[in-house]
Amino acid sequence: MKPIHMAGPWITDHEIKIVEDAMRNGWYENSYNYVEKFQHEFAVYHDRKYGIMTPNCTTAIHLLLTALGISEGDEVILPECTWIATGAGITYLKATPIFCDIDPENWCLNPNSVEKLITPKTKAIIAVDLFGNMPNYDQLSRLCAHHQIPLIEDSAEAVGSTYKGVKAGKFGVGSVFSFHRTKTITTGEGGMLLLDDEKLYDRCMFLRDHGRKKDAMYLNYEVTYKYMPFNVQAALGYAQFQRIDALVGLKRNQLKMYRERLSEIKDISLNPEPEGGINGAWITSIVFGKSYNLKKLDIIKKLAEIDIPARPFFYPLSSLPAYPRARVKYEPINPVAYDISSRGINLPGSAILTEDQMDWICNGIKKLINTCNLKLGKNHID
Repeated sequence: MKPIHMAGPWITDHEIKIVEDAMRNGWYENSYNYVEKFQHEFAVYHDRKYGIMTPNCTTAIHLLLTALGISEGDEVILPECTWIATGAGITYLKATPIFCDIDPENWCLNPNSVEKLITPKTKAIIAVDLFGNMPNYDQLSRLCAHHQIPLIEDSAEAVGSTYKGVKAGKFGVGSVFSFHRTKTITTGEGGMLLLDDEKLYDRCMFLRDHGRKKDAMYLNYEVTYKYMPFNVQAALGYAQFQRIDALVGLKRNQLKMYRERLSEIKDISLNPEPEGGINGAWITSIVFGKSYNLKKLDIIKKLAEIDIPARPFFYPLSSLPAYPRARVKYEPINPVAYDISSRGINLPGSAILTEDQMDWICNGIKKLINTCNLKLGKNHID
């Protein structure tokens, strides 16, 4: 059997043709034609007025936070369990990240925990659509409206997900997407910021390219960023976007196959899909119940012994060496996040994953469960 890849894209002749066109013809007066096409059509698809492509999703969040005026002394609330990119821009701006607990069912930002953390210094709240899962946006939107705090949607992992019929990427003052090489739609590296407010859009466009106003050549009004995308990168994204239904369908089918093959195992949780919603399933995650007494790094190590790659569920951000609080011993302030993270892993989600490989992965998990059963004297498989 061929090696099982953890993640990777689905590239066809269609993408190659579009990228070749950008290489041959996307210069001079066409230098940004694919950037403009991709930005516009991606925004329209998500029912947003404006799209701004960036070199990656991290820069998209940083751009939006800057445009919102986040600065030193401000606080921004975000979930404990997410990739560090969600909070990096907060630190860049010398503001303070406030880590919030997650919901035990959807693994996303818990509105009840958010409310307890709001102070006069809170200037934004970032919700993350983790692994394609989506939080309770009804409650979050009401909460932000009540306190007049901007809500930002980090939908980096949620292309194709919906919440009560509304596409991921439509919530809050702005939303961001990632086109990293591991994502459902890829440009190798890349990001997109979606907005509805014209003034915020103009400010972000100004900040994206060295503080220049439209049609003002070499006249810089502020020292800002250089977060411009490039045409070949956008051409790949545009071509992939034209195949969005197939790409999201592939990811959703992987989640379905994992569910079917692991359905007989007790006390595990996979990506939830609440009634009325769709999970774009960027990656399938599994959280082992407490009855197994298993930790994620042990699980990953045991699966690696039978050639199954896996990645850890995101670490709580406050546990990382990157943040000073992690350097001292303390009781976890967000117990749900610490608990779920300790028992969760990400399963292979490469676009070229075969059914035979899927069988191998799921049989490997069952073997792990059987070994655990022998040690614990329990039965976790029906």
